[in-house]
This record gives sequence, structure tokens and C-alpha cells, in this order.
Amino acid sequence: MRFLDRFSLQTRLMAAVCALTLCTLLPLNVLGRVFVFDLIQEQINASLRAEAQHLRDVVETALSEREANVRSWAEDSIIRGALLFDTYEKSDAVLASLEKRHPSFAGLVLFTEEGQAVSASDPRLLQAYAGHEKDVLAAAWFRAALTGHQDIRGFTREDPYFGQVVLPLAVPILSPLSGARIGVLLAPFEWGQVRGVVAPALERARSRGLGSFALEVKGVEGETLFDSQEGGAARTSDVVQVESINETHARDVGDGWRFVATVEPEEAYAPLDTAETLSVTITLLSLAVAGAGAFALARGTTRPITQLSEVVARVVREGDLTQRVELVDRRDEVGQLALTFSQMMDHLRESNRELQEGTRVLGRTVADLTAAAAQQEGNLSRQAAALHETQETAREIEQTSRMAAERSQAVLGVAERSQEVGRAGEQTVAASLQGFEQLREQVGRMVASISALNERTRQIGGITQTVKDLADQSNMLALNAAIEAARSGEHGKGFGVVAREIRSLADQSISSTSRVKEILDDIRVSIQGSVKMAEQSQEGAEVGLSQVQASGGSLRELVGIVHDNVAAAKQIAAAVTQQSAGVSQIFTAVTDLSRMMEETMAGLRNAQQMTAALREVALRMEKVAATYRV
Repeated sequence: MRFLDRFSLQTRLMAAVCALTLCTLLPLNVLGRVFVFDLIQEQINASLRAEAQHLRDVVETALSEREANVRSWAEDSIIRGALLFDTYEKSDAVLASLEKRHPSFAGLVLFTEEGQAVSASDPRLLQAYAGHEKDVLAAAWFRAALTGHQDIRGFTREDPYFGQVVLPLAVPILSPLSGARIGVLLAPFEWGQVRGVVAPALERARSRGLGSFALEVKGVEGETLFDSQEGGAARTSDVVQVESINETHARDVGDGWRFVATVEPEEAYAPLDTAETLSVTITLLSLAVAGAGAFALARGTTRPITQLSEVVARVVREGDLTQRVELVDRRDEVGQLALTFSQMMDHLRESNRELQEGTRVLGRTVADLTAAAAQQEGNLSRQAAALHETQETAREIEQTSRMAAERSQAVLGVAERSQEVGRAGEQTVAASLQGFEQLREQVGRMVASISALNERTRQIGGITQTVKDLADQSNMLALNAAIEAARSGEHGKGFGVVAREIRSLADQSISSTSRVKEILDDIRVSIQGSVKMAEQSQEGAEVGLSQVQASGGSLRELVGIVHDNVAAAKQIAAAVTQQSAGVSQIFTAVTDLSRMMEETMAGLRNAQQMTAALREVALRMEKVAATYRV
């Protein structure tokens, strides 16, 4: 069957119908030939047997009648009286009259027991037999006649007395008085008369077209006594023949003879050859009709399929979904296939149109998301720079606080320089107050930037959800396209591949948007933590500012009473120490905020990478959707 797969459906349908027709007709022809051959053979044998039996019956009847005639003539009183009283003139007249009434006899001759011919139907016969008494006495037919029997052997040769082939029928003549044998009556049958007997049978055979039909009469020992063929031509070895034997249960002339009817096989089985020729002709005509019908059926069946195949090939080759499928006015499976294919083309055209629209929306969304991510990156870069400056400022404040602590310790150690130290402390407190004011302003700006970053992150999450919804819709469209392609069978495999590719891209989009959402959620949590830390830092800065203000007041009081109250100097030293601890806390908080900002930047870069991957997926989806024209 794989060999037939290399041919077209039309060729296979024609081959199947022709093979079915041939498989149907061939057994019928074979069986018909067998049955017809047996029937014809039986008819030929029956016909030949009938002709042979007819020849046997005719010859047997004719010879029996002739023998009966001769025996009845032997009882004629004139013939008997001629032998008894030597009145041969009367017997000659009787014999001549009998021969005239029965022309099948070559002549009639009356013999004495000594073999002398004394009377005949023709005087020439008497002259022919004159002086041949010894030959007559030696003749088998004469000796058999003396005993009351017939001996007709060896009669096939031409008789020298009658000048032709004759069958010697001889019977004894008995005396009516004593019953003693007084002579023999010879009535030779003209054997050539048999040809006239078989002439009707030969004529019937000629009328049936059996020109080689022949009849033979064979003796007991197989010698040919009669042959209807001229010259007794030899038969071929495969000649068809049937014979009928003259039974010997009833004693008569011709006991044991065989009557044979023959005919050549070419003529005997000519009807079979005619039937075979007719059968082959009918088979060829049937194959031609079946081939024409199969061609019409195959062409009518495959033409719509070929048109659908051309449409599919054009769709695969050019991606043109704008062409329409011409529906055939048929209610069979081919018509249903054309209708289903047209519906599939409509669904595919609509799905591809929606897919193209979805990819355009996805592309615009990804572009907006990329722009927003770039803008957010710029804002975060600026915030990171400001935070770095804040960290540097906090480091300077820490160093200043450390110096203030050292100086406060110096105030404790060197009381005589308390005034100068108090002035220096006042200046330092003023600087610290100014630094704390700047720090508070920077922390406020940082809190506002982080809040804005949080809002942007929330917006990006909304965009990501929109992209995920579009990817889900694309996934559903691809699933519907795959279902329609599966319904289309072999013709929908190309659309199944496209549907699987779109579905794979949609799954990648969903996975990417989910990853982006997770990253944005992490960024949002980190930003919220940063906001809380910034608020705590702002509160710490407020506390530090309050403490610095308190320290400033203490220092101002210290300047006034530095010479009188060393204890106040200790309080100033303690306050400066507390200030240094607060500044260290602020520096630590700013360092943590800087680290979180770096993490935020890293997350943003990951978000940009995912956005780039999402954009690439959107471009691939757009490229796939643009493959088909709708």
C-alpha cells in the first residue's frame, strides 16, 4: 500500500475501481470458461455419440433389412423350383425384378451347392462366375452360407465379379419338400450405399460449422470398413471422437463393429474460443466503462480537494488569509469538508486579526513601560546621587560631632580655656544646627522621591497586569486556533504549528510579566521599608536637631557662666556625646538607605531587562501575526 501512496488520490481511486472490476470479472470468466468448456465438451460428445449411434442404428437396420430380404427371397418358390427343376429362365426374371426393386444390391446370383452360378439378375454376372466354381467354394461367405451363417470379413476390397466394394449377403436355399439345402443365394450389398446413409448426418454437421466432422465404421479387428472422409485421411492425435459398438448379444450382420464419429478440436471447441473472445471483449469493455466511471468519480471527488489544497498551499506560501474558499454545492463529505474549511478560514482570519491588534497593543504597552522604566531609572539615579551627598554630609557631621566631643573633653581638662572652648562650641553647635537643618530638608526630599518611586512602581504593576491580561487573551486565542486546526485534520497542521508558537510566546509573556510583578512587589516592599527608615531618620534628625538646639542653649549659657560652673561644662560634654551617638545613628540610617537604594537600582535594572525580554516577545508575536494578511 505504501507504493500507492506515491500516486495521487485520483489515480488510486481509478486503480481501486478497475482492480475491483477486474477481481469481479476475472473469477467469473475463469469459472465461466470451466463451465462452458465442460458444457461444450459434453454437448460435443453427446452430439458425436448421437451421430455414431444413429450411424450404427441406420447401418444395422439397413443390413438387417437386407439380410431379411435375402432370406425371404431364398424362400421364394420360383427360386427354389429353379434349383429343383432347372427352370432358370423364371428365376432370372425374378432376380432381375428383385434387383430393380432394391437398387441397394449390386446384383443377385443363385448358386448350386457345387458353387456353380446358375441364375442371376444380370447375365454378365453368370459369365463372370463361369468357370470359377473353385473360387466360390473357397469363399468364406459361401462356406458360411452352407452352414446357415453370414461371413462378411474382407469385403472392403473391390469384388472382381461386381467391380465394386460389396458386402456379400448369402443365405442357403432349402428344399420345400425335404428341407435339405439345395443351393445358395448371394445378394451383395453395395457398400457405397453407406455414404448415402451418412450424408444427412454430414450435412447436419456442415450446417453447424463442423467441416471436419467424419463417420467411420471399423470392423471387429479395428480395420476401417467405411470412412466418410475422402481417401480415409489419418486423424490427428488430439481429434475428438466418440464410438458406438454394435453389441453381439443379438446375432445379426455387423456384430462387433464400431461406429466412430470424429471432429477436429479446433472446430469442436470453436464456440469456446468464441465465448472466450466475447468474455475478453466484455471484460475489456467493462474495464473501459469502469475506468471512465472511476475517472469521472475520482475527478469529481478530488477536484474540490485539489482546490482546497491550492488554497492551503497559497496560505502557507504567501500567508494570504484574504482569499475566499468557493463552496461546492454538494452534500457529501467533500462538501462538508469545504464548508468546514471555509469556516476555519473565517475563524483563523478573525483570530489573526485579533492577534495582530493584541500584539500592537502589547507593543505600545511595552514601549510605554520601557519609557516609564527609563524615566524611573533617571529619577532613582538622581535620588541615589542625592543620597550619596547626604551620606557624605552625615559623615562630615559625624566627624564634627567627634571633634565636638573631643573639644568638650578638652573643656573639662582645660578649664582656663573654657571661654574659647565655649565660643568654639557655640560655633560648632551653630554649624551642627545648620547641618541638621540641611539634613532634615534632604531627608524630606528623599521621602518624597521614595514615595514617588512607590507610586511609579504601582503604575508599573498596573501596566504589567495589563500585559498579562493581553498575554492570557493571546493564549486563549492560540488555544482556539489549535482546536480549530485539530478539527481540520491534516490540512490544519500548519495552523496548529502557528497556534503552538503563539501559545508558547503567550506563555513566555505571562511568565515574564509574573516575574516583573514579583520584582516590582519586591521593589515596592523595599521602597516602603526605605520610606519607613527615612521617616525614622527624619524623626531622629528632628530629635538630634532638638538636642543640638538644646546644646546650643546650654553652650550659650556656658559662655556666660563658664568661669563659674564646671558642672555645666560636663553637661555640655555629655550633650555633645549624645549628639555624636545620634549623628552615628543618622549616618548608619543613611548608609542603610543608600544600600537599599542600590538594591532598588538593581531591581529596576532587572525590571528593565524583563521589559526588554517582554518587548522582544511582543516583537516576535507581532512578526508571527504579520505573517498572514487579513
